[in-house]
Amino acid sequence: MNPAGLLEQVRRAWAIAKKDIRIYYLKGPVLIFGVFMPVFLFLAFLMGSRQLPLAFLVSGLIGMTLFFTATAVSPAIFPWEGSAKTLERLASCPVTVETIVFGDMIASVLFGIGITAVTIAIGLALGLPLLHGVTLAAAVLLAAVCFSAIGMLLAVPPTNVPSNIMMLSSLIKFPLVFISGIFVPLEQLPTWGLALAVCSPLTYFADLVRYAFTGVSYFPVGIDLGALAVFTLAFTAVTMVLHRRTMSRRM
Repeated sequence: MNPAGLLEQVRRAWAIAKKDIRIYYLKGPVLIFGVFMPVFLFLAFLMGSRQLPLAFLVSGLIGMTLFFTATAVSPAIFPWEGSAKTLERLASCPVTVETIVFGDMIASVLFGIGITAVTIAIGLALGLPLLHGVTLAAAVLLAAVCFSAIGMLLAVPPTNVPSNIMMLSSLIKFPLVFISGIFVPLEQLPTWGLALAVCSPLTYFADLVRYAFTGVSYFPVGIDLGALAVFTLAFTAVTMVLHRRTMSRRM
């Protein structure tokens, strides 16, 4: 594709993202789920773990907030549009499947970053010093793209029943949270627990957030950023390929 054609597809992806934000994201239940689900998990854990430092707890909250918000709606967009027959109209437009998926991902990334910024502000209001702002910004952006790609990957099964996808989404997302060192410091995990933790991109994001606030991380910062980048590229590539294969089965 020539540069002009690529730029036009990006413009159309942005139009799809704005449509998604207006129709799917700016809804009360979505905002409530994105904000209150991680907050409730955080408070439940806080009541039983008062001995853990505030930086560890807030970093876990930031990690859960971005993960849950970036994957809150994206898995269900394709089923919703398929059941409403709007996906057929979108597919008939001069856009590629990759453009449609990319547009959905942009909306998810913006929503995740916006809600996570509020959580970061709460951490700063509680008195946590931000030692590495650039690292935190890079980690949030990279993780938002990674988690949005996970959300779109969960939408691959060609069903037009949103509840089926949301059930599958919950079965995958919650185990990822619990193996990611969000609730237990990585240095306290047993060998088998650490082996599971390194398989989750959320582990590396939470480690980067803790580094941004405390200057200390379990893995070297370069390893965290590199792992997040690899996960992002892998999930995005697989998502694009699988959606290209299943799009015709949704019509």
